[in-house]
Amino acid sequence: MRAAWAFAGLSVLALGGVVLYLSLGNAKPQGGLVLSIHAAPRPVSELAFEDGAGRSRSLSQWRGKVVLLNVWATWCAPCREEMPALDRLQRKLGGGEFEVLALSIDAAGAAPVKRFYEELGIRSLAVYVDPSMRATTTLGALGVPTTLLIDRQGREIGRRTGPAEWDGPQAVRIFEYYVSRGKRP
Repeated sequence: MRAAWAFAGLSVLALGGVVLYLSLGNAKPQGGLVLSIHAAPRPVSELAFEDGAGRSRSLSQWRGKVVLLNVWATWCAPCREEMPALDRLQRKLGGGEFEVLALSIDAAGAAPVKRFYEELGIRSLAVYVDPSMRATTTLGALGVPTTLLIDRQGREIGRRTGPAEWDGPQAVRIFEYYVSRGKRP
């Protein structure tokens, strides 16, 4: 009988741990950014996608800039939560040295992305779409949103799966650090 109670107690603890893990795993980020920076830069395979006008684009067009590549979709609730922060980050840091590249994997193309941007008041992010959804496989994304920090040579230097406060103070310091590292005198 004692063994049965002990087993039941362990089962409840294990179940509680799973529930805690799931609830923490789905928690909305609070005041910070958890971006895993790699020990060494990793190659990024070339990506082909379209801009909002249907023109072909590729990731290599951003070489020379630090890029925050965010793979997302309009139907993704965490993406909806973090998109305004990405827009504010682009407004704050975007330009000659840094770019937020928000790449939608919506199969319907640019139209739903444009509606989404309009609905949320997104003004600083350009529309980029991969209707084939190949970007998720090419980048090894386990889900959306998945965000990669890419250096000026087009190599992945950090990654996050899940939403984040991309325009928070910690995040901005990280991006400013990588932008300042590659500036030419």
